[in-house]
Amino acid sequence: MGTNIHNYMNMKKKHILTTMLLAAAFTATAQIIDEVIWVVGDEAILLSEVEEERLRAQYEGTTFPGDPYCIIPEQIAIQKLYLHQAELDSIQVNESTVSHQVDMRMNYYLSQIGSKEKMEEYFRKTSTEIREEMMTQVRNQMIVQQMQQKLVADIKPTPAEIRRFYNTLPDDSLPMIPAQVEVQILSFEPPVPVEETERIKSRLREYTERVNSGSADFGMLARLYSEDTESAKHGGELGFVGRGQLVPEFAEVAFNLTDPKRVSRIVQTEYGYHIIQLIEKKGERINCRHILLKPRVSYSDKEEAIRRLDTIADICRSGKATFESAVAKFSQDKNTVMNAGLMSNENTGSAKFEYQDLPPEVAKQIYTMNEGDISQPFVMMDKTKNKEVVAIVKLKAKIPAHKANLTDDYQVIRSMLENQLGAETLDKWIRKKQQETYISIDSDWRGCDFLYPGWMH
Repeated sequence: MGTNIHNYMNMKKKHILTTMLLAAAFTATAQIIDEVIWVVGDEAILLSEVEEERLRAQYEGTTFPGDPYCIIPEQIAIQKLYLHQAELDSIQVNESTVSHQVDMRMNYYLSQIGSKEKMEEYFRKTSTEIREEMMTQVRNQMIVQQMQQKLVADIKPTPAEIRRFYNTLPDDSLPMIPAQVEVQILSFEPPVPVEETERIKSRLREYTERVNSGSADFGMLARLYSEDTESAKHGGELGFVGRGQLVPEFAEVAFNLTDPKRVSRIVQTEYGYHIIQLIEKKGERINCRHILLKPRVSYSDKEEAIRRLDTIADICRSGKATFESAVAKFSQDKNTVMNAGLMSNENTGSAKFEYQDLPPEVAKQIYTMNEGDISQPFVMMDKTKNKEVVAIVKLKAKIPAHKANLTDDYQVIRSMLENQLGAETLDKWIRKKQQETYISIDSDWRGCDFLYPGWMH
């Protein structure tokens, strides 16, 4: 029986591929006969969906650990379980982020295939249709991720549980931890001349007058001039966000806007100077667009800041002051100033960094330093503000490569346990949803060794 099904599936695949090749020879209106192969709840999975996923995977370099005609339908079915629950839980995603992800994927396809015409020929769809389908795909992926995060949000193992987990791990399953460092930083922004600030404000007032008079479109001005490069690609649009997702000064003005045809007053934030235009409000969320301009620091002011930091570094090296006290007195880095300048790794939540995870300017400084050394002043890009700052760093600790242990790598061990518990939680949730959901699989598509055998109940 199993051999017959396998042979039939191989014949079916050959038939599908032959049909696709023949279809390419017909006119653009030729259609491949589609069919429903699975039903999950009230959602159908079509043969065309499976084929499209297979083609996407091929161009994205994704390989399958088995038969894609078994793996892909099951992956789609699992996604539909998550999407149904997400709809019940009213989970939404930021459309601006979705659009940005789609832009990146479209550009990747174009770079791989060679041109828009070849891409349309390959998928037998217009680029607009490809983009719309990709928007749905990316949106669904992001919703699924948020749903999974919600399902595992309460997993917080205790220290005792982490110790027990570590003690049960075989020695050969412990990961090797590469060389790491702990770094303290002192940084500040050189002062911006008053003349530069006035120049920026004058430009923004000009943009405001042009939009309010109807002689220019806000979105077009944002594309041309805004220095928030990501939102500028979308005409300055930020997508729907809550008040807490915006810096306070920006949120205060944006949430008080009422007329989509008017432009806000000039708003100063840590990122620079903005003007804002309302698009739409939905309850406690707002969609608006903005134009950001950043004042430029003169070369002489930057050099003066470097000389000032050089003096501070010398005082710390001489022992007349500690680096920690200098951070408290002089540093303008709000993310580290309350922690004696100790940098935090946003990927792990700890203070330990592998060299490649540090900002490149910092990594270059500390690579040849010893513990306790303080660097020379240097200029670096503060990515949170997207502006240049002047800094010095102290190498607090240098940890050689080693096998993970509970003393030095508590966060790593905790993450390992959280990942294991999370995977177990999601596995149980899927198996439970299988039993609660109506599922029907076409007889020609049942001869698979599914990851979750409960589809046919």
